[in-house]
Amino acid sequence: MPGTGTGTVRLAAISAEPLDLDAHLRAVDDPRMGAVTTFVGRVRDHDPDAAADVVALEYSAHPDAEATLVQLATDAAADTGALVAVSHRVGTLSVGDAAVVIAVASAHRAEAFAVCRTLIETIKTGLPVWKRQVESDGTATWLGLGG
Repeated sequence: MPGTGTGTVRLAAISAEPLDLDAHLRAVDDPRMGAVTTFVGRVRDHDPDAAADVVALEYSAHPDAEATLVQLATDAAADTGALVAVSHRVGTLSVGDAAVVIAVASAHRAEAFAVCRTLIETIKTGLPVWKRQVESDGTATWLGLGG
């Protein structure tokens, strides 16, 4: 994966397979790093705008989504010295499944937290991935970027 400035993206993937937090932690493992933060975004059983319980999310991605994810991670880590591993899942996910996994390692905790936070926020607004939310009453709603 590319590195820019002093930040390096070690893993950035759009995957139809279940996401593995340990693989992300291994990707950013480095003895120079004193802090590691993680974020796992999971499918929850409710949505404030839904009339019924959420039973699944169906994610689909633009063909350029992985390249966009690399760029978002590169931008988030730029000039921080951080190492980043990030993946977003596509396909049908059940309640409790991980949709997004991020691991960030840096020399100090402030940078690790900041890069992780920046990355998840930019994923939510800039990654071309869409989700179809399926509710227990059969209702299904498409949500786009920022959804």
